[in-house]
Amino acid sequence: MEVSKNKAKFLVLVGESFPMRRALLNSRFAWFHSSVKCLNKHDSLTLSSVGFESEIEPKITSEENKVKPLGLSSSEGFKVKRKPFGISEKKSVRIKERKEIENAPFAAKSFSELGIPEVLIERLGKEGFNVPTDVQSAAVPTILKNRDVIIQSYTGSGKTLAYLLPILSVIGPLKGENNEGGGDGGESGKKLGVEAVIVAPSRELGMQIVREFEKILGMENRKVVQQLVGGANRTRQEEALKKNKPAIVVGTPGRIAELSASGKLRAHGCQYLVLDEVDELLSFNFREDMHRLLEHVGRRSGADHNSKAKKTERQLIMVSATVPFSVVRAAKSWGSDPLLVQAKKIVPLETLSPEPVKLSPSSSSTPSVPSKAVVESLPPALKHYYCVVRLQHKVDTLRRCIHALDAKFVIVFMNHTKQLKDVVFKLEARGVKAAELHGDLGKLGRSTTLKKFKNGEVRVLVTNELSARGLDVAECDLVVNLDLPTDSIHYAHRAGRTGRLGRNGTVLTICEESEVFVVRKLKKQLEIPIACCNFVEGKLTITEEENALRSTS
Repeated sequence: MEVSKNKAKFLVLVGESFPMRRALLNSRFAWFHSSVKCLNKHDSLTLSSVGFESEIEPKITSEENKVKPLGLSSSEGFKVKRKPFGISEKKSVRIKERKEIENAPFAAKSFSELGIPEVLIERLGKEGFNVPTDVQSAAVPTILKNRDVIIQSYTGSGKTLAYLLPILSVIGPLKGENNEGGGDGGESGKKLGVEAVIVAPSRELGMQIVREFEKILGMENRKVVQQLVGGANRTRQEEALKKNKPAIVVGTPGRIAELSASGKLRAHGCQYLVLDEVDELLSFNFREDMHRLLEHVGRRSGADHNSKAKKTERQLIMVSATVPFSVVRAAKSWGSDPLLVQAKKIVPLETLSPEPVKLSPSSSSTPSVPSKAVVESLPPALKHYYCVVRLQHKVDTLRRCIHALDAKFVIVFMNHTKQLKDVVFKLEARGVKAAELHGDLGKLGRSTTLKKFKNGEVRVLVTNELSARGLDVAECDLVVNLDLPTDSIHYAHRAGRTGRLGRNGTVLTICEESEVFVVRKLKKQLEIPIACCNFVEGKLTITEEENALRSTS
């Protein structure tokens, strides 16, 4: 009976909305805002709010109206001496108001300011990481203080390191001296199971996360991390789990849930559960597997399943470039007082207003109209263009674009897998090294293709929506939509494959005359300039839309 209740609860989280639930939410938020108005002063939410000191942080001298900073445990909050009307003295009021930080508290100049071990800092230096990004500066100290978080920042801003560093500070051979409870990758014979589980929606993203761990850990410690993705040999994965006793596992929902159900993966004592690209993981396709993971990972078998302590046994970390309100609902249900961590911001989830989400029966939990978070997910150094051509001229326009921009690493997106091979054949016939990437290739085929692309052996990677999330090629300088994305959110995820880590990047959409209205809609929804262009004499030139339409008619 308990399982059925939890299952029904999860169905509501992934996007099913009812009029009575919406009315209840609206009434709760109305009460919250009326309570906030009763306060005269509020404390700023900075790094010191989660346990770190900052010299430039303003001090509040008024003792009468002082608000206690956000604590480190789930039982502490903003306790107000002057209680709002209608609240009994037996209940302490938790007022958590959204505060945007415009100054320097979250702009660390070195990783040593974030509280991670020195040995970890040395490994980062060897890999060329010397200065943390804004989102890393905000997220790392917050996670180290045992807070459940949603990490939201634009694609390519370093979100993977933002949760990788605090995990390795507590677990594995690079952990700090004060963290004696972490795993050691197999040194201790008393180790009961894995201590961190990272879940990704695709095999590509899972493999990319494993490579990031291996970069920092070094080849001598690579057995600390185990990859558990679908499509690979399950028997070998089970043998590796038994032999290596990894402290960290990274994989896809289906395979992790499968191994957990069979008893081969013991994750009840897990300290960290990370959901990367969480908005995708909450979609209908992963419903059953995610339900099992959320119920079993970090849940000790002897725990009372009806108690609040159930949620606090593990630390929940959610990560995505976009955070629709379905993710916020999930975080509130499965986490313990979670925070939304952004670049230079830490926002309590209680301050977020629900967004209207209209879903068709066949759609996922992601809204078709982008929120502010979706707009902010676009890398800042991108240039957006579109070119109007006839259908039969699309591939030739792609070739001319590559030469005009002298792009070295190009990712081309299409909507249908069957058409990928034809585009690759036409590019190869014109002297452009190209390869296709899709789910039917198998693990070995995809790994080989990605390796060739990253090594520069392949100049153009033609793929479908599979690679829109998690494909991390920092050198990618051009993304081309040979087919239009289904909505603005998919456009944002495709565009995020370029312009990573502050680099410049270009996004080109090649469309027909009948599709121009879709580009206009994307431009309006994402609030970005998308210029009409053409390629003349080997150069990209900006043209008027009317002229472009006239030339194709």
